[in-house]
Amino acid sequence: MTSAAAPGCALCAGDGGRLIHREPGWRVVGVDDAAFPAYYRVVCNRHVAEFGDLDAGERLRCMALVAAVELGLRERLRPTKVNLASLGNLTPHLHWHVIARFGWDSHFPQPVWGPAQRAGDAAALAGVAAALPGLDRAIGERLRYA
Repeated sequence: MTSAAAPGCALCAGDGGRLIHREPGWRVVGVDDAAFPAYYRVVCNRHVAEFGDLDAGERLRCMALVAAVELGLRERLRPTKVNLASLGNLTPHLHWHVIARFGWDSHFPQPVWGPAQRAGDAAALAGVAAALPGLDRAIGERLRYA
């Protein structure tokens, strides 16, 4: 288990996106991705690589935050699916991806990291992007009580 900032780690060097919520052990950020605007990360504030490196209380808190973001996305956007993932292959700093997915998005039903399946629905995409300020506030509020 490691806690010091790791040299070259992007998630140690910065927030990793639009800061939505911060607390002593965790932060939640919105990822700036034009193709997937309703994309969030729950990031551990200390440098650990694996979920199992956390103690039981930290694991519970992490999952409470992941669930709060998921529920906020479902409530506000009614996506087809919400993807949850913790990969860390490229950035070995514990973080969970929480991504609202829609049947009209360019990659659905494939992962956002895979090849596009079609052109996304530009009007629907613009609608989600326009909803981000209110969505960020709603998710931030939900996280304060998670």
